[in-house]
Amino acid sequence: MTRQQPPTSTAGLAVAGGTSRPREGAPRRAVRRASVVTAVGGILFGYDTGVIAGALTFIAKDFHLGSFMKSTVTAVLLLGAMLGAMIAGRLADLVGRRTTVLITAITAAVGVLGSIFTPDTFVLIVARIILGLAVGSASVVVPLYIGEIAPPAVRGRLVSLNQLAITVGILAAGLVDYFLATTANWRLMIGFALVPAILLGLGTLTTPESPHWLLRRNRPEEARAVLQRLREPGEVDAELAEVEETARATASFSEVFSARVRPALLVGVALAAIQQVTGINTVIYYAPTLLENAGVGTHAALLGTVLIGVINVALTVVSLRLLDRTGRRPLLLGGTAGMIVGLVVLGSCFAATGDLHGTVLYVALAALMFYVGSFAIGLGPVFWLLIAEIYPLRVRGQAIGVATFVNWLANFAVAETYLSLLDNLGKAQTFYLYAGITVFSLVFLWRRVPETKGRPLAAIERDLGSAPTEARAA
Repeated sequence: MTRQQPPTSTAGLAVAGGTSRPREGAPRRAVRRASVVTAVGGILFGYDTGVIAGALTFIAKDFHLGSFMKSTVTAVLLLGAMLGAMIAGRLADLVGRRTTVLITAITAAVGVLGSIFTPDTFVLIVARIILGLAVGSASVVVPLYIGEIAPPAVRGRLVSLNQLAITVGILAAGLVDYFLATTANWRLMIGFALVPAILLGLGTLTTPESPHWLLRRNRPEEARAVLQRLREPGEVDAELAEVEETARATASFSEVFSARVRPALLVGVALAAIQQVTGINTVIYYAPTLLENAGVGTHAALLGTVLIGVINVALTVVSLRLLDRTGRRPLLLGGTAGMIVGLVVLGSCFAATGDLHGTVLYVALAALMFYVGSFAIGLGPVFWLLIAEIYPLRVRGQAIGVATFVNWLANFAVAETYLSLLDNLGKAQTFYLYAGITVFSLVFLWRRVPETKGRPLAAIERDLGSAPTEARAA
């Protein structure tokens, strides 16, 4: 069980001098610090999913892998992530959010070390499954934890640090692959993932447990002590009272699928699938292949992948600045509409020339960048933010686990089918297909996704019909 610190402690997030009352502004700094530390899990997520794109060629040469085994080495991480997402949701509700983050960091380190020192393909596959468990766990527990410690006014920005961290991890993987490509040292490429794993583990030792989870476990004094460090004095009692309304009952996993939770579950699961079936990871996993097939040289293709990573990070930063100003829905709907435009233009470029060249090549690259940027400002961060906001406290960890499992399942399905779609439908028709899926997704998002900007989690829960009857009547 997580060790808790009394309000007068100087450890962790306690204020300088060890006084029980924080200095003015110290609670906001404490929240930001805990959020940044935990968001390192997003870097781990992004790096471990992205680095294989550059490392796989060299792994295949060392271990003499055919196409099937190359696909297996890539895909087993996604399968591990599905399992990790389901385990982490339940684990976070049982032992705590902070403890689960620490377990995630340790699991990641084990998976990375196994990958670095693997003697053969079998051990590499096992190591990548272990690494996938950590990636899936991070994708659940990071937005869950930040969503519960952040005040409503800045929750969007802080939870979306997770998505920013994911994009930074993907960009870092692209840069490492690019600069180490001449050495063919795939073990070192993968080994850099130890850095975020170690930073996450050590940083977690300084963060507090989620006060929402403490209340659910009937530990109100510890919850109050944490909130006194994370909120201004006048905010503590109001938040305690509001959270206690929805934290009275301990739920089983079956309640995730109950009639009261089902409206929120439907929205979260649909968002999880939509984020992937609109095709974003075809770019993350196969951008070098796509650019090479379009007539761009190998070196230029890797450089183009880095540029995509830069745009992904830059537009995610823009989204972070807007989420708590404009709200979730405008960014979600506008970004998804932009993705449709990018996919249609990209498909049209391939339809016009088959293999891209000249001006059409630059138009296609611009469309690809526009598509990635639109995702980065909308579906990318908003999905992770909303699933941290819409679920009832009683089942929040488990429900986020279900949504994240679906996200990884859809990720796996897209990764496995993309190259086959290109072979059987052709490039233009494949991107038109993704555009059509995105149009249907936009209609669903318009009709079903609520605005959650600046609202307490308990109030969002009541609006979605998942709060207990007595809380809704209050």
